[in-house]
Amino acid sequence: MARKQNAAGCASAYDTALRFLTPKARTVREVELKLDEGCYSEGEIMQTIERLTDAKLLDDERYARDFVETRLNTKPVSRYRLSEQLRGHHVPEDIIESVLAEVDEDTELKNAVQVASKYLRQFEKISDEDEKNKRVYARLQTRGYSHDTILNAIREANNG
Repeated sequence: MARKQNAAGCASAYDTALRFLTPKARTVREVELKLDEGCYSEGEIMQTIERLTDAKLLDDERYARDFVETRLNTKPVSRYRLSEQLRGHHVPEDIIESVLAEVDEDTELKNAVQVASKYLRQFEKISDEDEKNKRVYARLQTRGYSHDTILNAIREANNG
């Protein structure tokens, strides 16, 4: 079966976008940027984005919700870090705010405690409690947790 080609001899923008979406979900802006690299007019790109959105193959809000859920279930990070990562995928700011509003303080602390517990187990051979807690603090800090959340998480993890 021959692929459709545009006037410049490229595969259609829609076919290119589908191939780009096949391995994993993408945001609208990621698909736009991918198509901008090709030989497609703005009109072709806009039509393709509209067609993919209508077919529910592109949905930035669903993308952001799935991203946050997966990230929190596999390698928990702070809301701050999640917002940075979503921005890196070109998710619109209003969607980021909406999705992260659903991650409340309790969830943030619960995730930080989970991470702190993991690192406390990894550092259990360190006999100096202050040194162990410093190392756990540093690990939680790299995941974007706030100072207060980190201190509470370490306290809970040490008591649990």
